[in-house]
Amino acid sequence: MGTYDTSQCLLPDEAATLALAGQFARALAPGLVVYLHGDLGAGKTTFARGLLRGLGYQGKVKSPTYALVESYPLAAFTLHHFDLYRFADPEEWEDAGFRDYFGADAVCLVEWPEKAQGLLPPADLILSLDVADTGRRYRFTALTEAGKTCLTRHSTQAAADC
Repeated sequence: MGTYDTSQCLLPDEAATLALAGQFARALAPGLVVYLHGDLGAGKTTFARGLLRGLGYQGKVKSPTYALVESYPLAAFTLHHFDLYRFADPEEWEDAGFRDYFGADAVCLVEWPEKAQGLLPPADLILSLDVADTGRRYRFTALTEAGKTCLTRHSTQAAADC
């Protein structure tokens, strides 16, 4: 399958990023792997926080920058949020034993996936976030049938307004 892109859309502020993530949460299914691309401060962790809120998680959502992974058990699946920014070598992925987190009963969000290139399970979806003026631009790209199915389920007012 080739890739399946949605249009690029503008998120004018943090509230719009949280809203997009909350809407996207309804399209998720267990087993998905989502890579989050973007520079520091692009909104990747904000998106993860909004996604968890959209999934009904009420607890504190922490950035996994120092822990490397934060796990959130939910009713339908466990969401694992990885931040690989601090990896100096992709082999750290294997040493950490993170491969065991990926499976049919989990959704995995991975920030800085390029830091474990070649060892990380492949993405079903990529979310790219880029700073644009005072807001952010986002683009979802599906790389698998499961990713395309998720994007097909996902429709947002933000996309309609682009």
